Amino acid sequence: MKHRLRAGPLNTGRSKTKMKQPHGTAKTLVRRAFPVGRPHVGRNEPAKSTVENVRINPSSLSFEMWKEIPIPFYLSVHLFNVLNPDEVLKGEKPRVEERGPYVYREYRQKQNITFHDNDTVSFLEYRTFEFQPHMSHGSETDYIVMPNVLVLGSSVMMEHKPMSMKLLMSLSFSMFGQRAFLNRTVGEIMWGYSDPLIDLLNKYFPGLMPFKDKFGLFAQLNNSNSGLFNVFTGVKDFSKIHLVDRWNGKTKLNFWNSDQCNMINGTSGQMWAPFMTPDYNLQFYSPEACRSLSFKYEKSGEFKGIPTFRFVAPDTLFANGSVYPPNEGFCPCLESGIQNMSACQLNAPMFLSQPHFFNADPVLVESVTGLHPNKDEHSLFLEVHPVTGIPMNCSVKLQISLYMKSIPGIGQTGKINPVVLPLVWFEERGAMEGQTLSVFYTRLVLMPKLIQYLQYVLNAVGCLFIIITLILVIRNQGTFFLFWSSDKKVSKNSEAIQSYSESLMTPAPNGTVLQEARL
Repeated sequence: MKHRLRAGPLNTGRSKTKMKQPHGTAKTLVRRAFPVGRPHVGRNEPAKSTVENVRINPSSLSFEMWKEIPIPFYLSVHLFNVLNPDEVLKGEKPRVEERGPYVYREYRQKQNITFHDNDTVSFLEYRTFEFQPHMSHGSETDYIVMPNVLVLGSSVMMEHKPMSMKLLMSLSFSMFGQRAFLNRTVGEIMWGYSDPLIDLLNKYFPGLMPFKDKFGLFAQLNNSNSGLFNVFTGVKDFSKIHLVDRWNGKTKLNFWNSDQCNMINGTSGQMWAPFMTPDYNLQFYSPEACRSLSFKYEKSGEFKGIPTFRFVAPDTLFANGSVYPPNEGFCPCLESGIQNMSACQLNAPMFLSQPHFFNADPVLVESVTGLHPNKDEHSLFLEVHPVTGIPMNCSVKLQISLYMKSIPGIGQTGKINPVVLPLVWFEERGAMEGQTLSVFYTRLVLMPKLIQYLQYVLNAVGCLFIIITLILVIRNQGTFFLFWSSDKKVSKNSEAIQSYSESLMTPAPNGTVLQEARL
């Protein structure tokens, strides 16, 4: 039996998106999800309460919080502007400058929520983006010189095809005015632009391209979902809570060359199981990366007063098979530190890495002028509240690059030396803030501390009362003893006085010499 919950209609406008707020304010949601009242009776009560509250269940207190997380997410985009395109075509090293960030508010909403009998729930999460001029360094009308992915990408794909096909492709590029580099606005690069070549291909070869009318780096993300997720609710088996059971009906992927690399591990990337320890291996499946990502524990800390575990990407995240054998399944590989995405990108020579080739082979950085990898600016991290598994502060940064080279027979590629050229790097970040943060801090940090201190105070007061009672008892016993001793002595003196008085009243026998009586 399936139980379906339908969400309201989603506004699909990009530039003026206003999402429907979840039922109740963020303050109400957190308060309901993590109530704090009188101190819990029994040591296991807080853990039991947390278990009940974090399960994915319409009757659970945190369900609305899971359905639409009350944490603002932002997408910050940094584009690489090529400064010397003509020289690159002559075989010189590319020179780039980073432009941006161009910041977008990211709205997420789960729809088609359906509960299943196997303790899972399925949903589609839709995303829309709204440009934030006040947070951006530039506007969507800025022009950027970038490689023409359609020309250079398809040329590499044709490298081992017959020369006749390559010549035909070069002729087609010339007919439609296609060149190796293009000068487009940020908005066009991000969300797509019309192109007569794309129109022709979609008309005569439908389904060949993953996009219908426009080509853009993020065109397929806006007003769309990231696939059908089935995740465990934790109602019947709490040990599986939030773990992904299936994605688009699959229990494993078919992009890669090994069972391990094709595994769908971890959660959907929004919440994790509570009661974390430093040994916890934080994992989530990323449809955009076509794989599961694994983060390792780095240190404990605080985010605005709330205790957190910080997880970071290991150095081997995008290492090639020669450096890290378990990643052999993601090959064919080039230098270490970049992942070949062609298997899940229609064989296009696209590569995924950390920004500026951070943690990658230095050869990649040296082959392009203008790259400056830096740990503080380009590393990935997630800060999670270990008791509830809710992320407090997260920053996932990835870079998309294009492998390009000169292909004989295709004149548009000139004399380009083989190079992995960065196109864009982006950061998806979210941090708990405002009223939600305040209520979360009060409920999960301040109140438990006050309750703990109150227990200490009550214990101290109880001990003080016991001590005072003992002192009073001891003092009362001492006073009674002294009164009893004094009473006994007085009684003896009274008897002596009475005896002496009687002796005075009794006549003395003849011949008796009276002596002084002494008490």
